[in-house]
Amino acid sequence: MHIRKRCATFAFLALPLAAASIQGTKPEEVGLSQDRLKRIHEVVASHIDAHDISGAVTLVARKGRVAHLEAQGVLDLASNKPMPKDGLFWIASMSKPITGVAILMLMEEGKVRLNDPVSKFIPEFRGMKVAVMEDRPAGPAPANNPDAPPAYYTVPASREITIQDLLTHVSGLVSGGAASRVELAKVARKPGETLADYIPRLGATSLDFQPGSRWSYSPGAGFETLGRIVEIVSGQSFDQFLRQRIFDPLGMKDIFFHPPADRMPRIATTYHRANNALTPVDTQARLTNTTYFSGAGGLMTDAEDYVQFGQMLLNGGELNGKRLLSPRTVDLMASVFAPDTLPGRQRGRGFGLSVQVINDAIAAGYRVSSGSFGWDGAFGTHFWIDPKEKVVGIIMVQTDNPNRQLDRDFENAVMQSIVE
Repeated sequence: MHIRKRCATFAFLALPLAAASIQGTKPEEVGLSQDRLKRIHEVVASHIDAHDISGAVTLVARKGRVAHLEAQGVLDLASNKPMPKDGLFWIASMSKPITGVAILMLMEEGKVRLNDPVSKFIPEFRGMKVAVMEDRPAGPAPANNPDAPPAYYTVPASREITIQDLLTHVSGLVSGGAASRVELAKVARKPGETLADYIPRLGATSLDFQPGSRWSYSPGAGFETLGRIVEIVSGQSFDQFLRQRIFDPLGMKDIFFHPPADRMPRIATTYHRANNALTPVDTQARLTNTTYFSGAGGLMTDAEDYVQFGQMLLNGGELNGKRLLSPRTVDLMASVFAPDTLPGRQRGRGFGLSVQVINDAIAAGYRVSSGSFGWDGAFGTHFWIDPKEKVVGIIMVQTDNPNRQLDRDFENAVMQSIVE
């Protein structure tokens, strides 16, 4: 039996969403076609049937109101528990734009500048080196040591890495280079450590390239370092800052680094996708870690909470009378800092301050408006904000080897539903 037949729930609401401050509405009231929005269901169902995902929650807001909220598939394959609309998902790197907003709030207060060197706040980052790979003879690795670490030497960095470098992934700090695995092993994080314990040790690692010379994603280190800077500048732990300055003002009640016990039944099981099958992934370490607040990928939330954050950005930094940023700063966040001509970027896809910016949708092959911005998570979550069409789109899934074609299919299903 297909999962699509076991569980699918629609919600086109004319009343306030539960536990959310954004009102629901009928699609036609915000220029969307209810019949065409149903194509989102078919898109998600096809990926469930292909064993790409176990289930999903999709949400579409336009002109400040939610016109589509749907849960499909199951929360957990073993129990066959239906996916609830308030299912909780590890959003992984969709945590990064939240960290970006925290830094920009401090920038507006004059406490940090984009061109500030990281060493201004964390002295251990002063005088960093860059790894340069040594040439090896062509052919396979020596048979007596096939797992030999890469050979490299170091040279001085041409300049210090800055806050802007970290926000835009051009710093070279643990950015996927061949030396990164070796460098991270030197400073491996220990159980029970905090950002204050761990982040200074990253200053002893070698950068993967000269700062600003290319774009290469820093999955953890870059934004975890930004989280530590938030702590140093604000005098609060990173989780406290986010709760008091972002989550509570926006009415985000179901977003956590470490969810309380009463939320556990709503957590979607994480799966690994391979060979046309889904197998469960052990997430116990994430659930039991209560000391390390990763602004790079540590947050868990549901679609209704995250749309509060997205709508705040679409509104120019304000939601329901609570202003986090000025409109000019949101414009700055969604501006292209790393152009699509920079090595490492793709055509039409620039990068702003913690978000990807679609500067040319045709060149990128994306079915969104040019000027749209957002980001993804490693477990398949995805969101984007389309200022031209006044849309916030969110899809929550939980697969650690996601089929990213689902993101494009979802975007297409949303955009074709816009009729005025």
